[in-house]
Amino acid sequence: MNGTRGSSDPTVIRSIAVTTDDLVTALEANWRGTKSVVLRVTPPFYGRMRARIHLTGGESADYDEPSPLHLTPGLFVSESTPSYPEADETRPEPYEIDEHHERHTAAVREWRTAVREHLRETVELPATDEPHEIEVKYLG
Repeated sequence: MNGTRGSSDPTVIRSIAVTTDDLVTALEANWRGTKSVVLRVTPPFYGRMRARIHLTGGESADYDEPSPLHLTPGLFVSESTPSYPEADETRPEPYEIDEHHERHTAAVREWRTAVREHLRETVELPATDEPHEIEVKYLG
């Protein structure tokens, strides 16, 4: 393979770049259960690739084989990543709607910051015959 022609084999990938904000947004969407979001890597595949946020089910029929890789956001964070704050966890007593909103907004902001301290340096690509670990470069 030369430097300008991609491959249909995802195992040629050595590293992927991911925007940290995209990753955190995808994690939040999935943990809140509002949407199913992945980080998508589209073919042809090269040594260095970019993974972009993508709503599952919105795949275009424009792709022949191979299909794009869909990486779940959870692949990119360690097991020790704090869970997303539930609204019930931030509920004040006695209940006051404005205070609840402020407390929950602050908890989500803290969570979004904390997630960044639990990012993995490598991930294993799914949909390959043998395990294939790649390096992750976080942007932003």
